[in-house]
Amino acid sequence: MRSLFITGTAGAGKSLLASKISEHYTSNGAFAAVLNLDPGADSLPYACEVDVRDHVDIAEVMGRYGLGPNGALVMAADMAAAKVGQIREQVDRANPDYLIVDTPGQVELFAHRSSGPYIVESLAGEDRAGVFLFDGALASSAVNFVSVALLAASIRLRLGLPSVDALTKTDVIGSEGVSRILGWSASEAALEAAIAAEADGETYTLATGMLRGLDLGGFSHGLVPVSNVTGEGMDGLRGALSRMLDRGEEVEDYG
Repeated sequence: MRSLFITGTAGAGKSLLASKISEHYTSNGAFAAVLNLDPGADSLPYACEVDVRDHVDIAEVMGRYGLGPNGALVMAADMAAAKVGQIREQVDRANPDYLIVDTPGQVELFAHRSSGPYIVESLAGEDRAGVFLFDGALASSAVNFVSVALLAASIRLRLGLPSVDALTKTDVIGSEGVSRILGWSASEAALEAAIAAEADGETYTLATGMLRGLDLGGFSHGLVPVSNVTGEGMDGLRGALSRMLDRGEEVEDYG
């Protein structure tokens, strides 16, 4: 089983992309199962084979412990970790070729608490990877791009997963926006020049300092542009994941 954990900022389109990835693998002959790990999700754009909401009820948590939505989500994340054995049993019964894990919308609840890395370690098979979503609308600002890149590096550090970075909402930002952001991802000099044009003073100093730290940390790979609405760019994302998960073999081998 190959495990794929989808992370990113709230609103970046994690659930939509999980749906598109599942459809893409399925259409190419593989059995892809989706695991929803967001106990606070109201609705999902896919039919998930395994759903954390079957084990943790966010409304019940709020009522039983007198918590607001944020506090309940924190407790629910830890409760999900306590139920990970049961969740793993469901995954094993499904026995997919690919397990696509749709992580909670509030990424800090998943990655920056001990429950998140524990869940990853408990669920992931031998071949595993992460996909971090750069929200195209958010990352259209050079300063925001650096902030999101810093978060991506932090998630990789916390979860210990080899990762592919995907630029989402390409249909929203258009080809010019996509080209600009891809240029930033490929050239520190271009990104630093864009920061200089956008900010000065303390903001410029902080953003460029973060950028240089990211470069020293190995943030030098590019972004894979995709639309999590239309599915455009999925071939490129599949290729990047194939090199990481399948050692270059194509999923058509499952057909």
